[in-house]
Amino acid sequence: LLIVLLVSCTPKKDVLLYKDPAQPVEVRVEDLLARMSLDEKIGQMTQVDMGSISPYYLIAPSSVVEYAVGSVLSGGNSSGFSTLADWTGVAKAFEVEAVKTPLGIPLLFGVDSVHGFAHVNGATIFPHNIGLGATRDPELVRQIGQVTAEEMRAAGIPWNFAPVVAVPQDIRWGRTYEGFSEDTSLVTELTSAYVQGFQTIPGGYANTSQGQSLYALATAKHYIGDGGTTWGSIHQYMYNQYMLDTGDTIMDEATLRRLFLPPYQAAVDAGVMSVMVSFSSWNGVKMHAQHYLITDVLKGELGFQGIVVSDWDGISRVDPDFYTAVVTAINAGIDMSMIPIYYQEFIGTMEQAVANGDISMDRIDDAVRRILRVKFMLGLFENPYGDPSLASTVGSEAHRLLARQAVRESLVLLKNDNNALPIDKNIPTILVAGINSTGYQAGGWTLEWQGEQRNILQGTTILDGIREVAGANTQVLYDSSGDFADFNGKAPLGIAIVGEIPYAEGLGDQEDLRLYEVDQLVLKALRPKVDKMVVVILSGRPLVITDQFQDADAWVAAWLPGSEGAGVADVLFGDYPFVGKLPYSWPRSNAQLPLNINNSTGLTGCAAPLFPYGYGLGEAGSQPIQWLDCK
Repeated sequence: LLIVLLVSCTPKKDVLLYKDPAQPVEVRVEDLLARMSLDEKIGQMTQVDMGSISPYYLIAPSSVVEYAVGSVLSGGNSSGFSTLADWTGVAKAFEVEAVKTPLGIPLLFGVDSVHGFAHVNGATIFPHNIGLGATRDPELVRQIGQVTAEEMRAAGIPWNFAPVVAVPQDIRWGRTYEGFSEDTSLVTELTSAYVQGFQTIPGGYANTSQGQSLYALATAKHYIGDGGTTWGSIHQYMYNQYMLDTGDTIMDEATLRRLFLPPYQAAVDAGVMSVMVSFSSWNGVKMHAQHYLITDVLKGELGFQGIVVSDWDGISRVDPDFYTAVVTAINAGIDMSMIPIYYQEFIGTMEQAVANGDISMDRIDDAVRRILRVKFMLGLFENPYGDPSLASTVGSEAHRLLARQAVRESLVLLKNDNNALPIDKNIPTILVAGINSTGYQAGGWTLEWQGEQRNILQGTTILDGIREVAGANTQVLYDSSGDFADFNGKAPLGIAIVGEIPYAEGLGDQEDLRLYEVDQLVLKALRPKVDKMVVVILSGRPLVITDQFQDADAWVAAWLPGSEGAGVADVLFGDYPFVGKLPYSWPRSNAQLPLNINNSTGLTGCAAPLFPYGYGLGEAGSQPIQWLDCK
């Protein structure tokens, strides 16, 4: 009897339901939420750039503990890293600090892997989304999402700020290449495929944490209407004026919904658990302040249950007064603030706003529930450190073969006169001029925010591919200028590789889309040296080529193919057919811009695009354009 009385009077040890992976996610969320202080909740709502955490992040990122920071990101230029080992080390260092907090809540590490894990030199770099839009291949896009997730998880990084699900309506925008297409239906289809591929746990994957339901976290961005901004709705960023990027989307709600909402509905239906809000405005009001669109439409009407994250310091742009900006944005529905540098000020402001009654505890709890829900679904409480066994898959042969397939399917044949293509593998001599750089091929968001012009990315250039695929007896000569001063006579074929220097975001906003003068000089120099000339364009959007169009026998749009330039050669030599179709209307002149399927219906003659949306030669029955002299 005494023993029974002693047992019954002994206090029961607190049962930590949130640490039990066998419990339902919502049970774990509520259990943990009930144990959290206000400071811990605000910490979860705070995302800091890794370069701003002190002491220096590879030594001891102790601010993660001090402020209970919920998430860390690496901005485009903030890391200085390029190896898998560096990224694996820094991701683990942050997680080690996070689990030291009293409740042991792991943090979310996020990066922009918009076309593969392109922070790592040696990872697989896929074509940018504009090229994937040209493939019209949702299964391919699904596989690319899965491979990207796998290579990120090898480094212990589970959160990708991708895909961009914008529907760009003006190709002068510097982010055009991040959008699959100007056509809402195609963007919707490929968005769903990418999200499913990125977030779904691969079949047979052996290292899934118990209770884990998300393999990695995709982000649909930038909500909403970022591809519909008006030219000249200028945003001043530091010393740069952006003519389209972060500008104002001026249209009625019906048009906004018709053009830009379906990809978000598709992403939500596919299970996406992160949505990033756009820097841009809708009819003069910053998206970060749009309660109706964020809370009523996205969270209410669409049923989104995940994290709404701000863009880089996006909350600060809502109002010149920081307190007002924070209160407005959080109450609009922002759950996690990407506040890369001034996070202490954000945390202090949040505490003051709650104390003043300007932000309710209900709003705080809703935000934190969403953040915790995602962390539990990712299995981070059981395994916050990723899967080092996946290291061998990063840049593996299988992954590069998939990227090479994507390159092949993305190529759009614009012109092919005089049987210039496919190239005969017995051809004796080919002169190649112009670009020979994996940096140009990959474009922005590769190693650095604005990309790399240098040929330092591990992969194959198009020239490498031509030399690989050409016949054993074919002589391939290269001269970047196209002069070939030491070559006597005339070669049967010349290939000119021209296009844009790498760029990203507003720095790529460009009013004049004609070929650079240096590219025009390359074409002029090469043309008299060859019987037939093929032009391959590397660009993040259609370029105005009307003045040069008749000078070449064949034109190929290769977009930004990434690390596997040999995929271009595969198709040039006829090992694979051209199957790509234009994901954007191709303008005849700068004066036509903006030009897209939504404003060009019924245009004929010189008013019509040079190539309409969906154009592409190569398939049986496809017809070349009828040339018009519109000068």
